[in-house]
Amino acid sequence: MIVSTDRRYSLARRIALLDAEQDCVEIYRLLSEHEFPWDLNQALSFALFRTYAVPSIGRLLHETGEFTERTQKRYEDTALLLAEVLEHGPGSGRGRDAVRRVNQMHAAYDIRNDDLRYVLCTFVAVPIRWLDAYGWRPLTDHEKTASAHYYRELGRLMGIRDVPATWQDFAAALDAYEREHFGRDAGARAVADATLALMTTFPPNDRLPAGLVTRSSYALMDDPLLDALGYPRPGAAVRRLVRGGLRLRGRVVRRLPPREQPLHARDLPSMTLYRDGYVTEELGTFPRGCPGGADRAGPGRSHRPG
Repeated sequence: MIVSTDRRYSLARRIALLDAEQDCVEIYRLLSEHEFPWDLNQALSFALFRTYAVPSIGRLLHETGEFTERTQKRYEDTALLLAEVLEHGPGSGRGRDAVRRVNQMHAAYDIRNDDLRYVLCTFVAVPIRWLDAYGWRPLTDHEKTASAHYYRELGRLMGIRDVPATWQDFAAALDAYEREHFGRDAGARAVADATLALMTTFPPNDRLPAGLVTRSSYALMDDPLLDALGYPRPGAAVRRLVRGGLRLRGRVVRRLPPREQPLHARDLPSMTLYRDGYVTEELGTFPRGCPGGADRAGPGRSHRPG
């Protein structure tokens, strides 16, 4: 169904009326669950590879064994925890539970503030650049500002120091950190390989040869990232084909009706482990043991899909 430009941009006009700082959670929720659910999921998936390319991050992720031995669970737990914060708001009970769980995981390891801040920067900068390149429309400055405010608040709740002030500052900090810290590490490469293997199983990728999905993924990575992970640089023709296909998709989506019902992370076809619901406090890793185990759930703690 092809719709008018006026209808297609109705949600963008609604977002423009909201305050970029005070309403940042609502704006980012509308962007993630209505305007660009597929694109933002793809962008954040590829943002993971950038974090692996920083050896201090990729090496630690490999040492935990979570990304190589329980890749699907680690992917889903991370997506669900971030979605809990967004869907219910960082100030809500469920949002606070999710942030607390993330902080508990981080506290179990010796993680530098600079690395935590860099990961936060990928959440802001990489989606902006993805949508500029492949989205059915780019984000407006208003929306980019709201994204920065949303992640500034998340960074504050996570205790991250010296968080950038604007979306431009987030992008500049990301670029500077990568120039200084990108490098090769065998453990980081193993984590990247495991993540790529997982991506070949996601619909509709699972209908294609795994090698084709992997080569297409290389084509969406820039040379500094490929070099840091030790991946081959695709030829110019392959890059044009893959990136052109994504731009074509954007033009098609631009002519489709706006999404009326939200698409939550738990509803994505790549999410397979929690069909019967989940308990926020039991998501993620427990390197020091899970206190109380399932008994912590209690009434109302088991979150069902839908």
